[in-house]
Amino acid sequence: SYGAFVKLALAVLVVRLLFTTVLGSPIPGTHTLVTLPEVPLPDWAQGIRLGGRVTAEGLAFALYDAMKLATLLICVGAANALANPSRLLKSLPGALYEMGVAVVVALTFAPNLIADVRRLRAARRLRGRPDSGVRGLLQVGLPVLEGALERSVALAAAMDARGYGRTAQVPTAVRRTTAALTLGGLLGVCAGTYGLLTAAGGTYGIPVLVVGVAAALAGLWLGGRRTVRSRYRPDRWGARAWLVTGSGVAVAAALFLAAARDPAALHPGVVPLVAPSLPLWPAAAILVGLLPALLTPAPETAAKEPS
Repeated sequence: SYGAFVKLALAVLVVRLLFTTVLGSPIPGTHTLVTLPEVPLPDWAQGIRLGGRVTAEGLAFALYDAMKLATLLICVGAANALANPSRLLKSLPGALYEMGVAVVVALTFAPNLIADVRRLRAARRLRGRPDSGVRGLLQVGLPVLEGALERSVALAAAMDARGYGRTAQVPTAVRRTTAALTLGGLLGVCAGTYGLLTAAGGTYGIPVLVVGVAAALAGLWLGGRRTVRSRYRPDRWGARAWLVTGSGVAVAAALFLAAARDPAALHPGVVPLVAPSLPLWPAAAILVGLLPALLTPAPETAAKEPS
């Protein structure tokens, strides 16, 4: 699945640059690379052009913008390929258990779909049938949808057999307190974040944000009391897990400091067109983010039986 996300990220880069080349860019530029034949459009299509000048500034802006989305796709693909959904579900609070199950099912959907497509394409190649093109895609699509539906029905049956969704008896006062704390905490987080983003709310932003986070955490803790969960194998965090978590926190803190001290270094300018620089703190943060590749153990593979 990681390779599919990388290909999708590269496709995003190509499509973004192609759109900028054909439809133009709102960024004014003076370095013209090529001039395409421009198609005249009616008066109601003002602001849109087909063809015309292709500038280096417009392509640079499109490349920077597309690389942000491509990086997000690659990171999601890496998390989807390396993370263990069952361990992720165990680490969530009890109040978010149902939501966590939905997220885990959504994360495992793409790898299962890609595996089904590869399996069906291999089977069609063995039978001498086309596995590429529009015809091959249409003939593979129906079995893939059928397999996804069968997995959904099997998952629903397994969840029902395991008593998923059962809740414990909680007093009315506790339920109301949980709802009040959760709702008040979310409102406090929104108000505190808004205060941090505005100049007038700098005095009350941080206190309101801290109070909102504390109230939301208290609401989640109380809400977890009504969710009945059986833990047969508790997931224990070792030193390696704490190091991986600490590396992620360090990356976020370093990038936050870099964005606060020198925001222009993370957003290279295109007008005038200048070469992007390599600031120290973001580069060090990226190197720290690579530590999990050395700290985490290799995934366990099932031993093959001798044939």
